[in-house]
Amino acid sequence: MSEVLFILTTVFVAYVVYTVVNDQKAPTKAAAKPIKPEEPPVTVAVQKKAAAPVAPAPAAQAVGKGELRNPKTGEVSKVQSNYRFTKRWIKEALVEEGLVEKVYKNNELDGDTEEKIKDALLKLEAMDKYTA
Repeated sequence: MSEVLFILTTVFVAYVVYTVVNDQKAPTKAAAKPIKPEEPPVTVAVQKKAAAPVAPAPAAQAVGKGELRNPKTGEVSKVQSNYRFTKRWIKEALVEEGLVEKVYKNNELDGDTEEKIKDALLKLEAMDKYTA
């Protein structure tokens, strides 16, 4: 009797797993079909404004785009937008150049400190000594 119960339980578990896996695949097939709108979309007339000069991106967002070269070893590293992932030699270069007071630990970082560090990284990128 216990063998029959074991076989029925195994078959039931296999059926449940099969249905769950197939249910997860079903939405992807449904999402691939185009949805027909009931009403046509309403077009809105947009007036063109005089071409205004685009404001440059804030300095804090520009960090992480360039590369820095370590003048001592010649190693080239990408500038990270997050101070926590910045290489140690870049952190030490910020202190050597006087752009920040010290190498900060992760628990010492707050909003104001991170903004100062991002500005300092921009200044460090602009220095000829560290350009890649």
